[in-house]
Amino acid sequence: MKRQIITIDEEKCTGCGKCIPGCPEGALQIIDGKARLVSDLYCDGLGACIGTCPEGAISIEEREAEPYNEARVMENIIKAGDNTIRAHLKHLRDHNETGLLQEAIDILQERGFDVSQYLDEETRAHAYPACGCPGSAPIDLRGEKSAQSEEDAPSPESQLQNWPVQLRLINPQAQYFQNAHLLIAADCVPFSHADFHRTFLKDRILIIFCPKLDPTIDEYIAKLGEIFARSDIQSITILRMEVPCCSGIERIVQTALQRSGKEIPLNELVISISGEILHGEKVPVR
Repeated sequence: MKRQIITIDEEKCTGCGKCIPGCPEGALQIIDGKARLVSDLYCDGLGACIGTCPEGAISIEEREAEPYNEARVMENIIKAGDNTIRAHLKHLRDHNETGLLQEAIDILQERGFDVSQYLDEETRAHAYPACGCPGSAPIDLRGEKSAQSEEDAPSPESQLQNWPVQLRLINPQAQYFQNAHLLIAADCVPFSHADFHRTFLKDRILIIFCPKLDPTIDEYIAKLGEIFARSDIQSITILRMEVPCCSGIERIVQTALQRSGKEIPLNELVISISGEILHGEKVPVR
């Protein structure tokens, strides 16, 4: 997959080693008198090491690289001790990598660590979903649906299959993404289309965001790319409004799909402000 990753100018590098402490993830080593990127898996591409190089030898480029692996990184982080754990969690917080921060904390909790000792107030605020907040913990709702037929139901039944649905809160590792048919919808669509649940949402995993007002578009591209790369997604349906500012949702999804290196069937439907389907056809769930 293509992603951002650091590159080192060997002519500028003096081998001083000042970049090494700036990379708690363990992606850098001094080899033959030069700083080297030893594994794509360990480099998150956020560039914390750049400011530690007195020669300006480190920069970020976009190239083909193995996906960053938080679980592998945490093996090194834990071995390095408490201060490195704190530095890594702060690093993820400072770059607003909420999904990776949650993954790191989950790993620490699985290993029996008291996570609270590593979280200052600001990091705790970012990590709160991973520390048990019921409002954003992943919930698979597919097994809770009534067996009652639509014809017999006295009132429309919710077709929501997952929680949370806001992209900023979603954990890319949630199990409900495996073999899922995704519905990626603009925030306004459910308020426009009167029969959103039965027409679009049934048997789909929902992700919603606003391509115009949400300030974290780069984070969204990265998170969607991780979802696409990690899970065997069966299809993606984009559902957006007719207004021009909503067209950005397709660009975001397409960019994430390209970065993931996956080929997934993709369809887009456009909804009018009055709730009509203007063009596009829904991909059937099989």
